[in-house]
Amino acid sequence: MSMTLLKPFAPDIWIADGSEVETAGFRYGTRMAVIRFPDGALFVWSPVALSDALRADVDALGPVRFVVAPNALHHLFIGDWLAAWPDAKAYGAPGLRQKRPDVNFTCELGEATVDEWGGEVAHVVVPGNLITTEVIFFHRQSSTVLFTDLIQNFPSGWFKGWRGVVARLDLMTGAEPSVPRKFRLAFVDRRAARAAVARILAWPIERVLAAHAPPVSADGRGVVERAFKWLTG
Repeated sequence: MSMTLLKPFAPDIWIADGSEVETAGFRYGTRMAVIRFPDGALFVWSPVALSDALRADVDALGPVRFVVAPNALHHLFIGDWLAAWPDAKAYGAPGLRQKRPDVNFTCELGEATVDEWGGEVAHVVVPGNLITTEVIFFHRQSSTVLFTDLIQNFPSGWFKGWRGVVARLDLMTGAEPSVPRKFRLAFVDRRAARAAVARILAWPIERVLAAHAPPVSADGRGVVERAFKWLTG
């Protein structure tokens, strides 16, 4: 019997964990989300490696219409997804068109609402960071906010030896999701970032999904407020 890879998280939103990736010797778990719109169209956020089993799970939900790469670090598998669903439209975070000229992006996300899915999913671009410009999304139906790298949380013991010390100092292994210290230091335009976070906190957040943190099903707004307290004061 085949195992279902997509797991229901909230109304009309499913998640799937991908394989671990390694950056500078640090292992990171990955996660993607699939949102189903009222007309049945699927919105795929931060796609992980595509397998036959995952493709079957997605096809069982509906047709993929939109595939989103939310920052310049989470784009590796978008080409495979677009090849599997050639009618899908690709949306990328600022900078991805230059980084991935092989991908035919419908548009690079900015401040403007995307008419095709803006009624179901809102987004905010968080600018002014030297590491990456991340786009944060909010699924209105489930009151779920989706972060990629700006909020992270790993269990104690995930990183071993000196990497564990670095991860602790980087605020990656605290009691709840937090903005890693390296991202905090990389904000060169804090005023712009603060304005973006204010727009995010204006959403009626109940749940939080992140690529590198356990899903949060309660007190989502509080989690986001505490994660950005260092920025908002």
